[in-house]
Amino acid sequence: MCAIGRALMSRPKMILLDEPSMGLAPQLVEEIFEIVGDLNAREGVSFLLAEQNTRMALRYARYGYVLENGRVVLDGEAEALERERGRQGVLSRHRRRPPQIIPRG
Repeated sequence: MCAIGRALMSRPKMILLDEPSMGLAPQLVEEIFEIVGDLNAREGVSFLLAEQNTRMALRYARYGYVLENGRVVLDGEAEALERERGRQGVLSRHRRRPPQIIPRG
């Protein structure tokens, strides 16, 4: 939380959070995600979240990307990805897509 507060002092448009749930008790994870969601709604700060806890991440996200070996294999609205996860038990690999090429410049 201290790192998030320190990042907010510079009034960023986006904050990258890398595995914010790692090593935390489930109650704390829930609290952190609620705070991040609130900051996004109230302050308009976007959060780019790298997270393995897909259930929690998709609950608070609007859009998600699933990476496998460093490549995007699935992306979409978080709600749709969560439904897919629920049907398959995990995010299905049946909907693989070729990686998107994002032009530089």
